[in-house]
Amino acid sequence: MSYYIGVDIGTSGTKSILIDPKGKIIAEASATYEVHYPKPLWTEQDPEDWWNAVVKTVRAVVKASKVKPAEVKAIGLSGQMHGSVFLDAKKRVIRKALLWNDQRTAAECEEITTRAGGREALIKMVANPALTGFTAPKILWLRNKEPKNFEKLRHVLLPKDEVRRRLTGELATEVSDASGMLLLDVVNRKWSDELLTKLDLDKSLLARVYESEEVTGTLLPDVAKALGLTTECKVVGGAGDCAAGAVGNGVVKSGVVTTSLGTSGVVFCHSDTPQYDPAGRLHTFCHAVHGKWHMMGVTLSAAGSLQWFVDNLCTELIAKKKSDAFEVINAEAAAVSARSDGLFFLPYLAGERTPHADSNARGCFVGLTNSHSRGHMARAVMEGVAYSLRESLDIIESMGVPIKEIRTSGGGSKSPLWTQIMADVFGQAACKINAEQGPAFGVALLAAVGDGAYKDIEEACKATISVVEKTAPKKTNSKAYTAGFDVYRALYPALAESFQKIAAMS
Repeated sequence: MSYYIGVDIGTSGTKSILIDPKGKIIAEASATYEVHYPKPLWTEQDPEDWWNAVVKTVRAVVKASKVKPAEVKAIGLSGQMHGSVFLDAKKRVIRKALLWNDQRTAAECEEITTRAGGREALIKMVANPALTGFTAPKILWLRNKEPKNFEKLRHVLLPKDEVRRRLTGELATEVSDASGMLLLDVVNRKWSDELLTKLDLDKSLLARVYESEEVTGTLLPDVAKALGLTTECKVVGGAGDCAAGAVGNGVVKSGVVTTSLGTSGVVFCHSDTPQYDPAGRLHTFCHAVHGKWHMMGVTLSAAGSLQWFVDNLCTELIAKKKSDAFEVINAEAAAVSARSDGLFFLPYLAGERTPHADSNARGCFVGLTNSHSRGHMARAVMEGVAYSLRESLDIIESMGVPIKEIRTSGGGSKSPLWTQIMADVFGQAACKINAEQGPAFGVALLAAVGDGAYKDIEEACKATISVVEKTAPKKTNSKAYTAGFDVYRALYPALAESFQKIAAMS
């Protein structure tokens, strides 16, 4: 019997699962770690925390499954995108990694755009504009702000690829995650020599690029022993968490879109050809499907917005029992009518990505009165995130991309209320599938493909993934949200100038 492991190195923690070739989850385990906030809108993590979590969770699933070490044939890696792991000549970590939602690099984004010859020229080179979350601005930030650390720099890896290095000794990445570094020629699926030259960066800083199902190495002897596996166990390319989550949701063909409610929110669609939004509001990246692409819009604080609300404004509920806090909040929000009696929430707690690409945008409640309760505020948070994701969905539709089915995933989708709100705001059914492990499941399937259990990821998804539940939109609520969406879209333009002034004050 053959088994496969999927590992997802997320922002709040790591999850590992073990599956059989039919996609049945045999065991799963998770471990959490800390995010560091050295300054407002700066986010960092210690790569050692990722490694310790991977070792802990992989060992746990191997032990719990009771499978023989030699039966685990391959591991797939997923991880938070854009994060920068800076290594010296001895492959030692130089400093904490800057994360995807770190907003310190606005000046470096301007520098990249200028060096590239303007926004349009940059998009032609790498299919995307310069955004603060991407990796290339972080490299320039290191050069500009920490020159002594930059002098030590010899390698730049993404979070999951630093774990890969520890597993296999190989410096490797794959096309979907590499796309988010702003250094990949996305159309031709290789590093952009043109942009690297313009930025005065040496290509030797970057790892070898693979397709997502390709084998990048096997486990080192000491690592295999620590994990309870063998040195014959392969490690495939895997995928960035968004592409991995899409694979885990079966979004490997045109017409199917997935919306993810994780810490961040994502609207993701498959594309057989490389196409991009001329305005640069959507990301165009290589997909984890061999030779294919995808487009996606990102809300930086999705379920993270509700987590912030509960952590900071519902402390008495957490004091009683944290696991019950979300149930209480969901119940209170469910008792409020659609559109929260005129209360709106802009989910810009970490700036915003789509469609505004504004690191200075700020989260806020608009329309508060003394008649609004905690339940109103909680529902407004859910609605604000749904509105933000609808903005991405509308851009995708405006580009002529067919949307026949919308699938939901992520921790926030476990809330029936939030799923209903999504369906009502989108005006389309929200579909749940039989697999709920998202990125970890997606890269476990890629591991199975890499081992030869399936000829390609399309076949693997068809064999293992199916829709099991549909939440239809409620016509009355959808009508209310259509009017609410018009108000929501007008709020950012009205507040954008104030956001810049507020950012300057802080």
